[in-house]
Amino acid sequence: MHPDTLLFALPGSLIPAIVAAIFGLLIGSFLNVVVHRLPIMRQREIDNYIADKEGKPLPFPERYNLMVPRSACPHCGHQITALENIPIVSWLALRGKCSKCKAPISARYPIVEAVSGILSGLLVWHFGSGWTGLATLAFTYLLISMTLIDVDHKELPDDLTYPLLWLGLLINLNGNFVPLREAVIGAVAGYMFLWIVARAYEAIRGHIGMGEGDFKLLAALGAWFGWKMLPTIIVLSSFVGAAIGIAMILIGRRKKGEHIPFGPYLAGAGMIALFYAPELTRLAIGLAQP
Repeated sequence: MHPDTLLFALPGSLIPAIVAAIFGLLIGSFLNVVVHRLPIMRQREIDNYIADKEGKPLPFPERYNLMVPRSACPHCGHQITALENIPIVSWLALRGKCSKCKAPISARYPIVEAVSGILSGLLVWHFGSGWTGLATLAFTYLLISMTLIDVDHKELPDDLTYPLLWLGLLINLNGNFVPLREAVIGAVAGYMFLWIVARAYEAIRGHIGMGEGDFKLLAALGAWFGWKMLPTIIVLSSFVGAAIGIAMILIGRRKKGEHIPFGPYLAGAGMIALFYAPELTRLAIGLAQP
């Protein structure tokens, strides 16, 4: 299905959408693992590298990746069984507590699973189950992971931003969203725009105001949607970020001057662009005309 097809246009895609939603629930469970472990993996690699260069014993010699060791309760070490790892259902059955020590399990786990499942169904309904549809699933899973990692650690790992960028260029080899020329220019322009903004901010304020992960994420979005969508994505993410930031300051959840990660707002704008890029482009062109 072409990307500019209207949402919910093909009732016949209901069965693939349901299958995709179930698949998305399972992937959502895995995304929770990615969000938790990827920053730890990165820090362990850094610590091991430094220790190796200094000729010291590795502080983390044991294997630790997205598959090993098995998931366990962080409070008591109880290993999560298969029955305790069913998306959403297990959390509800356990009433949000560890089956052994009764420590609370964050509601974020089933929320991530539900969001992943719902978005997966919508994407397959909207884009179909072909190459484009599958690529949009990967796009969404990467953005979910980046959003939560940025919220938790204020960083956007290269392990996620680079695959998103390369995938955007690959999906546009045949112009699935935009011509490849626009995608390449979009990737370069996306990175350079935020790089210039960040360097200017640093020169004026004397400290860093934005991380390089944000540059790479906007470059990836430029690779997916082309340079023409970049102003719209930047405006959307800036307004949403400002509104949420001000609201959180007013309710006391953040202090004035505290760093607010920009990645989640870029990701949100990216998801809006995924569904409505053609409509947003036409709207922007209409507003720009006298």
